[in-house]
Amino acid sequence: QLQLVESGGGLVQPGGSLRLSCAASGSALKNYAIGWFRQFPGKEREGVSCMDVSDGRTYYADSVKGRFSVSRDNAKNTGYLQMDTLKPEDTAVYYCDMGGYRGQGTQVNVSL
Repeated sequence: QLQLVESGGGLVQPGGSLRLSCAASGSALKNYAIGWFRQFPGKEREGVSCMDVSDGRTYYADSVKGRFSVSRDNAKNTGYLQMDTLKPEDTAVYYCDMGGYRGQGTQVNVSL
């Protein structure tokens, strides 16, 4: 069974950057597409980005396109979400999802 642990969240000022990590155990990361989602308080989960398992093609929500970048390091069994030019509206709990498995989430706060 795949287990995922997200990390890298925190407090950052607008315009700043964070890199989220999603460490996988129990199975090889290379067998899964990577999805990143976020959840705002009291709202539905929103898809942020994903990376296809077969060809590495990436997809981004319009709200993050050009600012976020998804990647993976199969040797480290870890996926990443690089977030640049962060905005207050990016404040949310971020989750990674692989094969239907989800981590516990990491909180991102963008504020002065």
